[in-house]
Amino acid sequence: MPQKKIALIFLLLNSIFINFTFAQKISEVDKIVAKYPKSFDSTEKLADRIEKDFDSDYDRARAIYSWIAFNIRYDYNAYLNPPRTQGFSYSSEAEKQRKIKQLNDNLIQKAFKSKKAVCEGFTALYQHLASLMGIKCEIIRGDSKISVRDIGRKNTSSNHAWNMVLIDKKWRLLDVTWGQGYYDSSKGRMVNDFNPAYFDTDPDYFFAKHFPDSGSYLGNRLSKEDFLNGPLIYNTTIEKDYKIKSPDSGIIEARNGDKITVEIKNLSKSNQVFYLNKYNKAVKVQNPKEKRGGLEFQIGIDNNIGDYITVFVDGNSVVSFKIVSK
Repeated sequence: MPQKKIALIFLLLNSIFINFTFAQKISEVDKIVAKYPKSFDSTEKLADRIEKDFDSDYDRARAIYSWIAFNIRYDYNAYLNPPRTQGFSYSSEAEKQRKIKQLNDNLIQKAFKSKKAVCEGFTALYQHLASLMGIKCEIIRGDSKISVRDIGRKNTSSNHAWNMVLIDKKWRLLDVTWGQGYYDSSKGRMVNDFNPAYFDTDPDYFFAKHFPDSGSYLGNRLSKEDFLNGPLIYNTTIEKDYKIKSPDSGIIEARNGDKITVEIKNLSKSNQVFYLNKYNKAVKVQNPKEKRGGLEFQIGIDNNIGDYITVFVDGNSVVSFKIVSK
């Protein structure tokens, strides 16, 4: 798991910047699943209900995502105070596999019945429900990029888990843990805030925030350097397809008087674009130019700029960069 201080910053950012309404986010599949009971007698009965209500594997995979995100809460207390790793002894490979399966089954049932889990429980429950419907699903473990302090880290760590599902001969990426909500520091609790951005996410966006332990995806090597040194993107960036064209690095070397050119796809002059200075004061960008289906603007580096710059569009955080003095 990442350092608690880093995670707290991420969760605080989410509590400040996530402001979409529930109604704006949900699809027709989600609307149906939202009317399901919060509890089922068994995972098999939940799977049966989903199979009955939806005909395609894609909709069923989305329904699993929706039900878990609507009903399973992130167990923040368990994250802060993780239980000790449970060991076991065995005398044969068959006994070892049986005990591993039992531990995994216990994890699944605990998440399903208690309605609380950390990422391991979310991913195991998702995989289990998918398997009951004949949908091939894998659990991927790796690193997650969640805070401005993650920009420019030296190494990756195995601190998170997510899923990928095979639908219509194509692997789809999803992170239902991130789809269920966020931590509200002012209330001291997790808040239900369903977000579909992490279901069937574009790999370019997904791997800007996730890096698998294997270092590869579907046999293709991923760039650890791009993951560690790239800018931090936010939920809105994914939802609105705000591709960050420039700068291509999350680490910007600059001195006072320099100007950083930022180009973001799918923006126009009608969007309200600003950034925060080190005093948390909003500074509106000046003279933005529409260019190649996006918006280009400059940010001047001066004494009011802090260690990080976060760009906002229409009140939502879109991208953060780390500023390093030349």
